[in-house]
Amino acid sequence: MDRRDFLKKSAVLTAAATVPGMAFAGERQHIQGNGTSQEGQHIHGNNTAGEASEGDGTERKLIDTPPMLQNYAATSMGIAFGVSSMANGYVEYSETPDFQDAVRVKCGGYRVTGMNKDVMQVRLTGLKPATRYYYRIGADRIRYNHGYSMHITGNENDPQTYSFVTAGRKADSHFCVINDTHGVNDAFAPVVEKLNGIKPSCVIWNGDVYDRCEDIATQKTVFMNSPLSAVGVASSVPLLFCPGNHDSRGLANRHLENVWMFRQPEERLARDWDLGRNFAVRMGDVALIGLDTAEDKLDENPLFAGLFNSGAYREAQAQWLRDALKRKDIASAPFLVAFCHIPIFCSDPTENPGDVHPNDSDPSKYSTDFASWQRTCHDLWGPLLHKAGCNLVIAAHTHTYRFDEPAPDRCWAQMVGGGPNLGGGKSFPTVIEGKVVGRRLIVTAHNVADGTVAGEYAFRPR
Repeated sequence: MDRRDFLKKSAVLTAAATVPGMAFAGERQHIQGNGTSQEGQHIHGNNTAGEASEGDGTERKLIDTPPMLQNYAATSMGIAFGVSSMANGYVEYSETPDFQDAVRVKCGGYRVTGMNKDVMQVRLTGLKPATRYYYRIGADRIRYNHGYSMHITGNENDPQTYSFVTAGRKADSHFCVINDTHGVNDAFAPVVEKLNGIKPSCVIWNGDVYDRCEDIATQKTVFMNSPLSAVGVASSVPLLFCPGNHDSRGLANRHLENVWMFRQPEERLARDWDLGRNFAVRMGDVALIGLDTAEDKLDENPLFAGLFNSGAYREAQAQWLRDALKRKDIASAPFLVAFCHIPIFCSDPTENPGDVHPNDSDPSKYSTDFASWQRTCHDLWGPLLHKAGCNLVIAAHTHTYRFDEPAPDRCWAQMVGGGPNLGGGKSFPTVIEGKVVGRRLIVTAHNVADGTVAGEYAFRPR
């Protein structure tokens, strides 16, 4: 089953994975040390009952998803979790498991906190590279009437202690890539099982998390109650995210940052304010570069009524990429790997390159009315990656695994991950694993449908 057949025949979403019931402490534990939060407030318990209920007089759990680690970096980490009603969330973290001298950080920015009824997002900054941190999450329950009438009516803490390790030059050089899950959890489950066995330092989610999304409740289900969260992978293994073309479709996806946070303003140049999904991260001997290929259709395509602006977005990323590749921590890495959803190279002249005017269709040349690869991105980004000595571009989108060898005018190879079909044939789910062993970067494409290795390649330092 190819990509187009899959999208026609599959449902938008399968049933969400069931997250094991989580019990929460009725009273917040005292945090030893200086006893003050990052905002200068005393950290103490509050056992006041909240107001949200199940309708039978019992109080609903306020925190309704496990935490998810987002936007892995050397000196920062994002932590997001879902709530069932109006709340203000926080994360308490420490370098020691007993939370000695712990710091509390609230969701939101400097002016106001991130009070809302759906998702709490907390960005920890000023962290040490390649360092393990222990953390736990909590939220204050809020009764909000209007701007002059708001009250904290209780709080809830997840009693579990989690941990993560930041990126950096001394971090473990070990990553995995997943892609094209499309909300199909029967295919997603073996992918997560493979990740559990590999235990990488970071997972790159390379787009098309679902088909489309119209509401934040679905976003929460697919991102934060996915199989990644159900077994605890997302709470302990940091994730990076490269959106796919389907991750821009639907009203809710126009504000994907509601569930997948941007980095804080101080982590980005003013010029790159809107490029919150790009990343350049040093992980041991590997530099990881994240790019967003955006839509697989032209901005002019009438299907989208002129409401997309992918062309200018790709051009802005070229400016960002040029500067990111010059950063000392990125330029000095022995290996450079870039990630994007839609392939940026294809040797088959019959495959649609994504720049076919006027409406993405030319039946005399191409068999599809959507881009199988993005020639525009190739022309904008490919020469920059070539000049930097990029080893590999890892892409997705086609639902079929393949490997493209490098060429004299293109030093980077390209590996394309598979799709969510468990029925056999050329389309199968993959977990692509990269690990530095000795003086080589070994990249392995695992076929999780049958447990075989679809391909394995070794790369020398650039």
